[in-house]
Amino acid sequence: MEAPSIGGVRIRKGDGQSVRLRRGASLSDLAEKINVDAAQLVQVLFSMGEMVTATQSVNDDTLQLLGAELNYDIQVVSPEDEERELLERFDLEFGEDEGDEEDLEPRPPVVTVMGHVDHGKTKLLDALRHSNVAAKEAGGITQSIGAYQVATEVDGVERKITFIDTPGHEAFTAMRARGAKSTDIAILVVAADDGVMPQTIEALNHATAADVPVVVAVNKIDKEAADPQKVRGQLTEYGLVPEEYGGDTMFVDVSAVTGQGLDELLEAVVLTADASLDLRANPDMDAQGVAIEAHLDKGRGPVATVLVQRGTLHVGDSIVAGPAHGRVRALVSDTGEQVEEAPPSMPVQVLGLTSVPGAGDTILVVPDDRTARQIADQREARKRAALQAKGARRKTLDAIKEQMEKGETSELLLILKGDSAGSVEALEDSLLNIEVDDEVSLRVIDRGVGAITETNVSLASASGAVIIGYNVRAQGKATEMADRENVDIRYYTVIYDAIDEVEAALKGMLKPIYEEVVTGHTEIREIFRSSKVGTIAGCMVLDGTVRRHAKARLLRDGVVVTETEINTLQREKDSVTEVREGYECGLTLTNFSDIKQGDIIETFEMREKPRD
Repeated sequence: MEAPSIGGVRIRKGDGQSVRLRRGASLSDLAEKINVDAAQLVQVLFSMGEMVTATQSVNDDTLQLLGAELNYDIQVVSPEDEERELLERFDLEFGEDEGDEEDLEPRPPVVTVMGHVDHGKTKLLDALRHSNVAAKEAGGITQSIGAYQVATEVDGVERKITFIDTPGHEAFTAMRARGAKSTDIAILVVAADDGVMPQTIEALNHATAADVPVVVAVNKIDKEAADPQKVRGQLTEYGLVPEEYGGDTMFVDVSAVTGQGLDELLEAVVLTADASLDLRANPDMDAQGVAIEAHLDKGRGPVATVLVQRGTLHVGDSIVAGPAHGRVRALVSDTGEQVEEAPPSMPVQVLGLTSVPGAGDTILVVPDDRTARQIADQREARKRAALQAKGARRKTLDAIKEQMEKGETSELLLILKGDSAGSVEALEDSLLNIEVDDEVSLRVIDRGVGAITETNVSLASASGAVIIGYNVRAQGKATEMADRENVDIRYYTVIYDAIDEVEAALKGMLKPIYEEVVTGHTEIREIFRSSKVGTIAGCMVLDGTVRRHAKARLLRDGVVVTETEINTLQREKDSVTEVREGYECGLTLTNFSDIKQGDIIETFEMREKPRD
């Protein structure tokens, strides 16, 4: 049976069978699965108006489109399924406690502190752990995730609580959402003098989506304008009904400045955990956890803040953390002390990784270094393909034709470097969400953690990209190389500034928009013939101003006869540049002499219109 022709390409069609592909797969991957030539798939997509090479990562939509055309059910494997299948190949699994019920032991609750920017989340944690984090933050805004453990006494028993402090600025939505997913209880901090704000609702939505109980800390009650009852009323509208109103949400009035209500807040957390949750884990299995944050330390190398969720992490364990791997060289507690092991719910800094993992990456202890390296390499390849598919611009034939007709669209290329994985991710998400116009686009061609290197400058020089350094600086000869290669490096410590400047740059790349502004109307009252000049119109300026060389259109009975420009302009015998309303003048039009008495000359100019 002869293969049917699709877009002029003879290719065997499927019969609806399923084909599983990883995210960011290429046409070569699909061709191998369905046993056809990759070049044929390239031709089929070309006939459908898509330009894709055989080895290029293809986004999910294009794969589904091609599958429908060829009668195959393309199933793009989700990152979660892909991760599970990868671990199964090494006889590993993540997310389950090993052993029986008797192997499980109580663990401290993990609490995420959430809320609107400047409502006092970090100050509250400072008061709880008697330190000062906010003073070190640019603009007093927390821009990375910190994890701390504090102890309190409830009914004569010492109980530990692990706190995760999430950034408050809206750009860190992804990090805040991730914080909610690795937590047991959320403390929603609301300023008593400010009330419920947009990010308060956003934080509450994250906690609700993660299905975790919420304790509300009504902060700043020491202020004169404080109205804690108003806060209770506002949050009731969003489903958080205080216990004193007959609901099941604990509200505690606190002051991070005076220390009022802090013990009650800790007690509320413990009571909520005991009432709503069964917090137990097996401390004797191989450790599993999540990277809360990660950064590159000049002296210590890659450092990851890890929250152990089950099992116990020991110095010397072989671990894999996202696309990074290594052997635990040292464990540092939140108080800065070196420890030999970290039991469930304990946050520690882990040293010994080969590279910086991403914020939110899973941490897994594996049997040996070889297994860790193999898992990390496959994760890295998968991550790279997914990023390429995500960043791939769909180039259709129609779009290319339009670009050729109106000139190439402008594209701003960026290289992002930051002090931590979470910060880089938040910055990238914020920048990619900037909406300016279809004429200009923004693409991040590289991102990473740590100082700006000569390699970054070299890539920026070759591609014409701008380097953005977020809480990092250029190292070695990178600055000198950037000056030599005319590479623009921008440094920022607050995320707002980076977003604002990139948005301004994108707007600056837009082609100017011009609007027509009528400058005046002139009536022709007499017509003179001159052998030297030609036909001269004797006019009266009715309104506005008429200028020499101004664009003009001749109106006759309200109908446009021609568009031209004012060639010469005179007042009596003198040549002038402009004549105002109420004055007579003589003028000639460029390359047009068919004028009549009563004609109106409308002059106008094109002015650049400011963009919104």
